[in-house]
Amino acid sequence: MLGLLKLLALTLIWWSSSVVEHADAATLKTRLINTGCSPFNASNARSFLANVNDSLSEMRAEISNQSKLFGTSQKSRSGTLTYTMFQCRNYLSKNDCLSCFDTASTQIRNCSKANGARVIYNDCFLRFYQQTNELGSGVTCGNTSLKTTRDFKVLGQQALTDIQTATPKTKGFYAATKTQVDDGSSLYAIAQCVETAAESDCLKCMQVAYNNLQSCLPNTDGTAYDAGCFMRYSTTPFFAANQTIDIRSYLKQAGDILGATELRGPVNYKYNDLKAATKNFSAENKLGEGGFGAVYKGTLKNGKIVAIKKLVLGKSSKMEDDFEGEVKLISNVHHRNLVRLLGCCSKGEERILVYEYMANSSLDRFLFGAKGSLNWQQRYDIILGTARGLAYLHEEFHVSIIHRDIKTGNILLDDDLQPKIADFGLARLLPGDRSHLSTKFAGTLGYTAPEYAIHGQLSEKADTYSYGIVVLEIISGQKSTDVKNEEECREYLLQRAWKLYERGLQLELVDEAIDPNEYDAEEASAASRPTMSEVVVLLKSKSLMEHMRPTMPVFVDTNMINREGNSASSSNATVSVSVLSAR
Repeated sequence: MLGLLKLLALTLIWWSSSVVEHADAATLKTRLINTGCSPFNASNARSFLANVNDSLSEMRAEISNQSKLFGTSQKSRSGTLTYTMFQCRNYLSKNDCLSCFDTASTQIRNCSKANGARVIYNDCFLRFYQQTNELGSGVTCGNTSLKTTRDFKVLGQQALTDIQTATPKTKGFYAATKTQVDDGSSLYAIAQCVETAAESDCLKCMQVAYNNLQSCLPNTDGTAYDAGCFMRYSTTPFFAANQTIDIRSYLKQAGDILGATELRGPVNYKYNDLKAATKNFSAENKLGEGGFGAVYKGTLKNGKIVAIKKLVLGKSSKMEDDFEGEVKLISNVHHRNLVRLLGCCSKGEERILVYEYMANSSLDRFLFGAKGSLNWQQRYDIILGTARGLAYLHEEFHVSIIHRDIKTGNILLDDDLQPKIADFGLARLLPGDRSHLSTKFAGTLGYTAPEYAIHGQLSEKADTYSYGIVVLEIISGQKSTDVKNEEECREYLLQRAWKLYERGLQLELVDEAIDPNEYDAEEASAASRPTMSEVVVLLKSKSLMEHMRPTMPVFVDTNMINREGNSASSSNATVSVSVLSAR
């Protein structure tokens, strides 16, 4: 029987990236930015390839005969479905679009046996796939900057903010602007979403692209791409001056600042409005309570339902500063697997955060409560989506963020049961010049990495350990601190998993019909644990997983916890550490 992780590999979303070095924007129209092939073959290769060929011929004719710049195709042959999509940038002529399409068609045929592929150029993209839910994003940056670096960065941020706001509101989801720079040069910027996207989806995609491009500024050019959108800026002209679009009317409406402008900071809500929305923070509206305060369901005046978190910070000026810093940071974090912060409120000692509302509540209620069981595909989506969200926090956001309290209660599920990581109240920034920082313990024991609980040493790998525990809970349907062995004695899930692994009985850990896992992410040594981006790659690679073997784990015994310590350089938790025997 296949191990669980091999089954994972056979059912994963396959968008891995192969990024090409950034080149001068003026040297080649069809500059390849990103390409990738699915690691899996089509279920019926002959029918699938015939569908692709028919779609490419049909799309080429649409460009040539109808001057189309965007097109989709769905073909079915012998029960095999194939989806194909292309898009040219709106500044291209018909001949230039046709040339880019031909180049992309040639390139994508290198993936002819795969059940999906995509090629992204600076002027067009083309992809085919067997399922419509493929995901992926990335960024490429130039390596030169202007002398007036600071001024250019501010100007670049404003230009990207404007096109990010306007694009979802324009006809065809496209915006192009030209902005004068103080040194006499110009900044050219475009943004584009696929025409079949909803306005809200276009906006979300634009927000991700905007955030990704912050890592490029103040360099003179950068490109951000996603499955559903594209954003680019450069001081080198890549479209004609008369091809710009007047977007001023899209930037403000009735005096309200919209869209990307909100990225500069969260909305400030009035305390009385939030009080009314939660019926005076009533028990009836209370959704739950965490380490930093209670969460309430609220209905705003416009009918929008939100989650309102009333923080308990005390009178410490440091905690007040932490709140302000968290709000400024998290208001700029946008990812499909992270709960979005909508706004905040401060009144006296009261500190309140307003988040998007997740009707399905948290993962622990599905695993351990009365919400009903999750099937394998849903569990897999949660495992991979959570890894993506953590990888974004650790490595893709412009500063590295450590969550510190990853657990099933902090993973919320949207209407489609897709995961969104919540509760950044315990998050701390990781300094760029240090591999880890020492801090007071703040997390949930049972999910906590040994080096963090014992020594207070905090790095991204602490989240990786917690993530591994969460994966075990998802696979087993059992709580990490409440497992019974053959003698009906209580033990930790990690203990149970390792003992079964030593005996070759991993299947006994698995909840119902789910296949077992041959790889766990909760390695004892922080250095032995993968980064979250490596976890995503491992979940996507059958060949890599076949060679992975877990090492002997260490778990923290929470029976010996004493929370009265207050050392700033080490954990304030007194713990008992157990080392399990090696296999």
